[in-house]
Amino acid sequence: HCESCRRTTSSGFATYVGVKLDKFTYLKGKPSFYESSPGAKRYFCPQCGSPLAFVSDRWAGEIHLHAGSLADPGAVEPRGHMNIAEQLPWADVHDELPRFEAFSKGASPVRKGPKR
Repeated sequence: HCESCRRTTSSGFATYVGVKLDKFTYLKGKPSFYESSPGAKRYFCPQCGSPLAFVSDRWAGEIHLHAGSLADPGAVEPRGHMNIAEQLPWADVHDELPRFEAFSKGASPVRKGPKR
């Protein structure tokens, strides 16, 4: 739900799938990237421009893939909502997943489910 991810994807929120970098490889081609902020790279397809992934020094050893770029995005299930402090008022997804105030490893959710 963070503003930076919304701007990158031109959408109300972005859905990512985190993967350990040592367990990940692109199957075809090589993406391009730009450094969106110090220590953060956003990868995209150099042919069509589709956003593919996000890597940041904040999460060393991980790559965060855009779920919509996967061959089968339905094969993964979301586990929570991050950065709800920046959530758009009309993007309150009606599921019972935990909501986290911001990005922080080991943080406790502020609630589960949508605002009531």
